Formats: sequence, C-alpha cells, structure tokens
Amino acid sequence: MEKTYHIVERSDSESLADCLVKNGQGLLPMVELIEQSQKAVDDLIDGVGRATIEAVLKLSAQGVAGPPHPGKKGGAVGWHGRETGTVCLRERKLRVKRPRLRQKEQGEGGEVPAYEAMRAEGKLSSRMLEILLRGVSTRQYAAVLPQMAETVGVSKSSVSREAIEASEEELRRLCERRLESLELLILYVDGLCFGEHQVLVAVGVDEQGQKHALGLAEGASENSPVVKGLLEDLVQRGLKTGRKYLFVIDGSKALRAAIEAVFGREHPVQRCRNHKLENVSSYLPQELKGQVKTVMRAAFRLPAKEGMARLEKQAEWLEREYPSAAASLREGLAEMFTVTNLNLSTSLARCLVSTNVIESPHSGVRLRTRQVCRWRDGKMVLRWAAAALLMTEKNFRRIMGYKDLWMLKAALGRNQEPSKEKAA
Repeated sequence: MEKTYHIVERSDSESLADCLVKNGQGLLPMVELIEQSQKAVDDLIDGVGRATIEAVLKLSAQGVAGPPHPGKKGGAVGWHGRETGTVCLRERKLRVKRPRLRQKEQGEGGEVPAYEAMRAEGKLSSRMLEILLRGVSTRQYAAVLPQMAETVGVSKSSVSREAIEASEEELRRLCERRLESLELLILYVDGLCFGEHQVLVAVGVDEQGQKHALGLAEGASENSPVVKGLLEDLVQRGLKTGRKYLFVIDGSKALRAAIEAVFGREHPVQRCRNHKLENVSSYLPQELKGQVKTVMRAAFRLPAKEGMARLEKQAEWLEREYPSAAASLREGLAEMFTVTNLNLSTSLARCLVSTNVIESPHSGVRLRTRQVCRWRDGKMVLRWAAAALLMTEKNFRRIMGYKDLWMLKAALGRNQEPSKEKAA
C-alpha cells in the first residue's frame, strides 16, 4: 500500500495560525500565562512542543486502535497503557510519553506509526556534524541547545559518536565521487596542515568556472607516493586522461614528477608565484626581502621572455652572497610563466598564476575545524577534512575571469576534442 506524503511549507504554519485565531478560546489560558507570569517564552514553547508531539502520537494510535474505551472490549488492536519513549529532533533527542498498543490475538505489542517515524535518527548525526563544523565543540554542545527538561543524547561522548559516523560517511562520499561527468579544465593540488598532520587536496575547475572538490589524501605534497596515489585515484574515479589540463601547483618537485608520471608531459603546469616569492625571500635578510619581492612582481608582469631574463639577472645579483636564494629563484623558472605564454585575458591569468583558488577552500576548512584541539590520528584528520571540505563546497563561487575560460579551452586544444573522440 502506497503512502501519501505531504511537504510541510511555511504556508502550512500560517494556515494553522489562522485556524487557531478563529478558534482561539483554547489559547486564552496560554495568552494569560504569557501576560501574567515571568515564564520564558522558550520554556512555554518547549512545553507546548512536547505536548503537541504527545498529542500527535495519541492521534496516530487512535488511527490504528480507535479511541480508547475504558472497560469496553475494542478491536484486534487495543490500548495497553503508556510508557516513556524518545523522538529525534534536528539536533537532540526528546523524551516523551507514548501510547502502547497490543495485538489481542497474538498478545504482541505494536508500535504507533507516528512514533516509528519520529524516532528515526537518520538526520541526527549529520545535523550534529554540521553544528560541530560551525565551531561548537563537543564539550559545549549541550549549552547551545534550548534548556529542555528530560532531553537526552547530548553528552559529549554521544555527540562524538554521532559526529564520527557522519564524518565517515562524508569521507566515503568524497572518496567515491565519480568524475566522468565533469568537464574540467584546471586542476589545483595543494597541501593543508592539521597540527602535525598534512592532507593533500585536489580541486578542479570546469568550463563554466565552477569549482569542485575532487579528493584528498593524507600526506604532504613533497611525498611522492602520496601525490601519485591521489592523482591515480582521480583517474580511477573517472577523470579523463585523453585531454589536456592546466595544473596549478605550489612548486613541489614530487608533485611535478607525479603529474608527469600519471598524466604525461604534454600538460602545462603553472607554479604558484606567491609560493615562489615566499620561498626566495625565506633565504634573504629582512632588509632585502621587500626589494627582491618588488623586482619579482614587476618581472611577472612582463612578457615571458623578458620576465625570465629579468629574474635571471636578479638571480645573478643574489648568487654571490645568497646562493640559496638564487637557486630557489632559478628552480622551475619557466613554469612561472606558463599562463603568460597561453595569452589569456588579464583577469583570468591573474586567477591562474597562484594557488589562491584552492587556498580559499582551505580557509573554509580551517574555519570549520578550528575548535579541534587534538588530532589523534590520520583517520580522524581525513574524516574532518572531508566533512569540512564538502560543507565549504556548498559556498563555492565561480573563479574570477570565468567568462574568458573559452580562451584557455582553445589554448589547451580542447575545441577539437569532440571530432577526435568521434573518430576514435
């Protein structure tokens, strides 16, 4: 037998309010209670809410067993007193009195249909995880709930269990996400720190400029097996390899080698200019950092050939007294100008010469995990990172200069893909 479902909307509560006003005699005692006493409105709503739930349970029981008839024999299902039960609200459990039913012939109990629906906990764990990711610690969880008598299930241990279950589901959902349907142009890969642990995150940008969380792995971008494993996992989940992508990375040699090993040499790679500025200046005394950064930024605004020549002169100037800074400046120099050589619009190129596009999701993840004081192990880190990344993904916006992505698509030779695939 099919069930009839009804979607509750705001208009439903308005209609109910209008009905209650028209038949307001039953509400007069409540009005007087509010006007004449100091009882908090929240406490009043709490009591009314529990009474409403218990009334719904009674009505549901009547739909199965009919109205109770003390001293009279009813039908096949009869009333058998009341007992304490628990129903699940959005972020807590509420203890209520529920009717008991009994099958007279078999002598077995039967559940009230409404109670079966209200006790389902499917959304409780995800709601708890959402609250925790918004900055409420497990120790403070009970304090954010309305003060409700006989409310159960809000101890920090129960919150932790619910959060673990929900975050494990989020990690599974991210790691099993299929990628065949995504028409990606750009892949960003960068690391994120959680205490002593590091997580490598991959984010893609499609032809419309929308960002997508692709995957993550425990480890640093300097760890070759971790980097290669993450990229291979993306391919296994459907990332198309028979086309060119623009990779934007932080400059890690291991990451660069992994891209070549998994995808081949033909893919353009842009190294983050912001990382290069910080890496070079880290080898310099404080009084020279600003000067060298200014020279590098000016060179980045020049055409590729002129900019590289200007930075080579800067490296020669640093060579004598600061050889480590000179070596850092020369390392991967050509890939500082990969986007420049693609001849893209200024707004789009500005977005693609650094890892800022993935740094923004990283900031959202840090914000949502800031209350965690102790990272016990890598599994915990992955669960929280995945859950926070997926929540942050809901707020993703299109990248700057997305209207000019057709230029990147043409530069990557992607406009000819359909005919090639058809011929294949």
